[in-house]
Parts: sequence; C-alpha cells; structure tokens
Amino acid sequence: LKNSETAEATETTDDAHLTKLYRVGPGDVLDVRLLSASANQSTLYTVTAGGLLEYPLAGDPLDVAGSTPEEISARLAAELQRRAVDEKPEVIVGVREYTSHNVIISGLVRDPGTKVLRREAVPLYVVVADAQPTDEAEEVRIVSVATGRKTAVSLSDAEAMNMLVRPGDVISVGRRPEQFFYIGGKVEAPGQKRFHAELTLTQAILSSGGELSRGGTVKLLRQDGQGFLTTTEYKIKSLTSGKIPDPPLQPNDRVEVIQ
Repeated sequence: LKNSETAEATETTDDAHLTKLYRVGPGDVLDVRLLSASANQSTLYTVTAGGLLEYPLAGDPLDVAGSTPEEISARLAAELQRRAVDEKPEVIVGVREYTSHNVIISGLVRDPGTKVLRREAVPLYVVVADAQPTDEAEEVRIVSVATGRKTAVSLSDAEAMNMLVRPGDVISVGRRPEQFFYIGGKVEAPGQKRFHAELTLTQAILSSGGELSRGGTVKLLRQDGQGFLTTTEYKIKSLTSGKIPDPPLQPNDRVEVIQ
C-alpha cells in the first residue's frame, strides 16, 4: 500500500468540482415537476436498471444515466416543447432518493456497511466520520475501483483525510501495521525497535541504553526513493546543546552510535 506521504492524498482543482456535482444513476428516485401541470400529479420517477427515465409526457424513455438533474430538466423541457405538450415548459428535476452512488466501509467502525454518496466524490473524512471509528482505529485503507490504486492514510493526518472517495471505492479502517527502526553500536540494547510517530534520534539512543553525555558521533542511515541507503552523521554534543535540530526518525531507519 502507498503511504499517505507518497500517495496523492490531496486532489487537484479539476477533481474538486466533483464534490458539488451529482450524475444520476440506476435506482435514483427523481422528483420531476412540470410547473404548469396539476399539483396532484405524481412527480416521483425511479431511474430503471438500464438508466432510463420513463416520463409519460416525454414519450419514449430517456437515457438519463450520467446526466445531472439540470441536464435532465433541459432535455425534458426540449422534448415537451417539441411534442407541443407545453409552449414554454418549465421543468424542475431534483433527486429525492440517492441510491446509485455507494462505497463500502468495514473494520474498526461502529456503523460499517454501504454508505450512499450524494456527490460524485466526497472527502474521506466525511465517510469515516459517518461510520464512527472506534478508539482503536488508526489507519484507513482505500481501494479505488476505478483505478485499482491502493492507498493507506493515518486517521490523524488531516490533510490526507481530505482525499476524495468515489462511488465503488472500498474502505477499511484498522490499526496501523507495526513499524520498526534498527539501532546498533554503543548502546546497551541494540537491535530492532518499534517505531512511533515523532520519535527523534536522541530519544532512540536513550531508549536503547545509550548515553548522550559521553558525546561521540551517530550515523543515521536511511533508504531513499530508489532503494539506496544515504548516510548522515551527527555530533551528539551538537544535538544535545541545541546547535542543530534533533532529527525525527522514519520507519526502517538504521542508527549506529559511535563513541
């Protein structure tokens, strides 16, 4: 899975308009109102499984799947005018029941299952909040049906939680997989250690039985995006005196303490 730091957690400007757009699909119930018609006339019509709207005054069923309510209004008005049903028809179309756009959410949530979207795309945090994550929840994983892309984001990452989910996406909420760093050299307890967010280099040394007061040098080895290890050396006294920042560690970092 892609981490939120490398996955596209924020959407482009072109995608943002999807949060204000809805395209009708099969099963949606439309409220179609011809303003010149009798008030007691039925106005609710369900889009068929084939994406058709059967509106008797318009003649043959209209293929409305993928159209916005505004586009359907314009098409109905044009058809009614062509059929001389009304000289200047005013048609208003709204969605009474949304059913065609769904996502599935599971895992550490109190209300799992199918969630209906009322837009072409919705921020991830909206769907997760509606499902009510439990106290143990730490990470959200999303599988995009459209692209096949798999993305993992932290529940505490507000920016990443703004990513957009679309109809058909599958969402699971769970605990974050354990991550580790590795430390060796002049420490009492070398080896593999559990990583946690905001862990710094000096904290890693102390938690492994190292002594900062002795000074010395520490090497930090980190894997870059191409898989190569890069090495950075730090003087421990420069870290403890505040001359340079105490660098935060990342998962899979290697630390070697030399004194």
